[in-house]
Amino acid sequence: MKRYLVKRVLLAVGILFSISLITFFVLNILPGDAVALMLGDTADPTTLETVRHNLGMDRPLPEQYLDWIVGVFTGDLGTSYFQRKAVSGLLATAFAYTARLAVASYLIALVVGLAVGVTSALNRGTLLDRGLMTLTVVGISAPSFWVAILLQIFIGLRFKSIPISGLEAPISYLLPCISLGLRYAASIARITRTSMLEVMGQDFIRTARAKGLSPARTVLVHMFRNALVPIITVIGTDIGTLFAGSMLTESVFNINGVGKLLVDNITKRDIPVVQSCVLCIAIICVVVYLIVDLLYAVVDPNIRLGGEEV
Repeated sequence: MKRYLVKRVLLAVGILFSISLITFFVLNILPGDAVALMLGDTADPTTLETVRHNLGMDRPLPEQYLDWIVGVFTGDLGTSYFQRKAVSGLLATAFAYTARLAVASYLIALVVGLAVGVTSALNRGTLLDRGLMTLTVVGISAPSFWVAILLQIFIGLRFKSIPISGLEAPISYLLPCISLGLRYAASIARITRTSMLEVMGQDFIRTARAKGLSPARTVLVHMFRNALVPIITVIGTDIGTLFAGSMLTESVFNINGVGKLLVDNITKRDIPVVQSCVLCIAIICVVVYLIVDLLYAVVDPNIRLGGEEV
């Protein structure tokens, strides 16, 4: 287990290094001039060159990358070209909004998804089962930004007490959480149903029932626990993609999170902000996937990880 953990951590570090390298060089070789956008069309060539020199943009790219990656480890992510503020401060403020939205959305999605999946599995083949699975198909298929716009139109504009932008009050979380969490609730529900049905047909479940165990104990202790491995896989994957998928939702609801910060600064070519946002999202995804891999061993010690028995 220790050797597997070391291998996974080293792999995670390698992935993050690759992402940082690709992001930095792609952003710096794309057509367009951030300084020209910042100063406008009236700036003369001398001023443009002076500003580029002051920002360190005239140095070789490997040197710029080395300075940036060293700054990542020291907490100095550079300065925004346009806002002239420390990127670390902008990212910290934005991440607070994104984290609150993501946690609230996923807690709702997790509770709803597990409840729907278990209920559907226990009522297999009934009208309730077919109805719930039809709703999950709709939930998976509907883009979050489209759901967000519909919620704003049909709920936000009709019920004035429910805000359609920002996260200033507890009630303002309602619409963004529904639009962002709907797809993940549907995904969790479907995999939970499938996994539960596979476990329900096993011999040990029939044995548990034959021993006279209560239905609740049979479902929660024997069925649900043994069905957790594929569920954890989906949960971990969804948590990682939740942060990346929040970009459009944050833009629609005007939430000043990491996603909106990234989208707004891509159009401005504010490279320090964009590359820091991408790295932040990458770190979240990689860490979550690492935790998911390790949780496999907790749920089922018989699983072989990396060819080694845990």
